Amino acid sequence: MILGSLTSGYEVIIEDGVAKLPDRSAFAGSIATTDRLVRNMIKYASAPLTDAVKMMTYTPARIANMKNKGLLRVGFDADIAVFDDNINIKAVFISGSLVSE
Repeated sequence: MILGSLTSGYEVIIEDGVAKLPDRSAFAGSIATTDRLVRNMIKYASAPLTDAVKMMTYTPARIANMKNKGLLRVGFDADIAVFDDNINIKAVFISGSLVSE
């Protein structure tokens, strides 16, 4: 069990792979990471890698009307996660600069 807070400032308990309210009366949100979600789409939904990545990048950016996000294209922000064959994050670039290895 881990006690933490969501970005909204609410305190939560993280246990059993989910965020719960401190009194455990309800889920408080997801703690699923993007790499886990991509792996799950491939494993459980048999989605092709390219479709799973698009679901986590371009689609939410488009729905949120975020300009210059979600695609690797000239004029777009160079926010990139590099992962291995098992979809484990190996490096992260934000605006083209390496921030995590």
